Amino acid sequence: MSAAQTSVIWHVRCRPDTSAEDHRRVLELLTGFTPQVQPLPPLAALAQVKGSLRFFGVDAGELAQRFRVQALVQTGIDTHIGVADTWATAATASAHVGPSGVRYLSDHRAVQAFLGPLPIRALHGIGPAQAAQLQNYGLHTIAALAAMDETVVCRILGGKAGKTLRNRARGIDPRAVAVQRMPESTSASFAFERDMLDPVIVRAALLDLVVTLGSRIRGRDQIACGLTLDVRLAGGGTAQRTRRLPQPSAHTDDLRTGALRILDGMAFQRARIRRITLIAEDLAPADDGPGTQLSLDHAREMRLRLEPVIDKLNARYGHRVAGPAGAYRKAS
Repeated sequence: MSAAQTSVIWHVRCRPDTSAEDHRRVLELLTGFTPQVQPLPPLAALAQVKGSLRFFGVDAGELAQRFRVQALVQTGIDTHIGVADTWATAATASAHVGPSGVRYLSDHRAVQAFLGPLPIRALHGIGPAQAAQLQNYGLHTIAALAAMDETVVCRILGGKAGKTLRNRARGIDPRAVAVQRMPESTSASFAFERDMLDPVIVRAALLDLVVTLGSRIRGRDQIACGLTLDVRLAGGGTAQRTRRLPQPSAHTDDLRTGALRILDGMAFQRARIRRITLIAEDLAPADDGPGTQLSLDHAREMRLRLEPVIDKLNARYGHRVAGPAGAYRKAS
């Protein structure tokens, strides 16, 4: 590690099939190496480890290898880790780790040698349209972007974006690790007795999970800002997708619309489904929400009025005493 390095940042990237629950387990393990952790849902995290190096007595690359081995042994979760002095460089490195699973860029010279030959689209934070614009002007590598005059880059991409991406190409990124707690969430799962092909039964099971989560978070006086659907397929494969709600809500209507849009967007067609898990993400106090607005949809207004009545009935007599008809199909 260079003496001039003012920070040592890990960008920890989980495999694409990592569930939200497993991502949390990685974060918990990460806090055992450093208290300075920033979750990046759904699959990544940042960690500032400079203060941990003296305690562990190794450099940042060796410490990253230790973490990776512990994650594999204790949780079974594979991680790729980029190690550098800035967020953007570490994130670019974590996508190009090689067989070891860790890419350690110990100083500025190593950063330039790594970044320079990479295609422009590999730079962390650059979008496909921006990469295409730069390629149209003959800038095909990160080194070419770094060497181009800032005024020209800003003319191509716009002032702020151009300056930011050129700086990142040169290994410059002033953003610090912002220590945060993982946003609170709650989940509900349904495991089918056999691998399920019938989309009607799958939707019924999903709607039942929506009812469960809606009742739970309303009972806690909370609202959800997003939903994640995690699907376990026959053979052990998984698929996961997250969707932000148009506005934070705990209403069954809104959660159902969001959950079904996620399911439809995953387009499983003839896939056999073994288990579904629905997660209400980024929970916040209900008072932080926008409040209930008057709708011109009379049927929706009636459902919203019935919601607290249904919650009381289910709380007193048990789950599924009352609820949407679609959730009462036999889901096994």
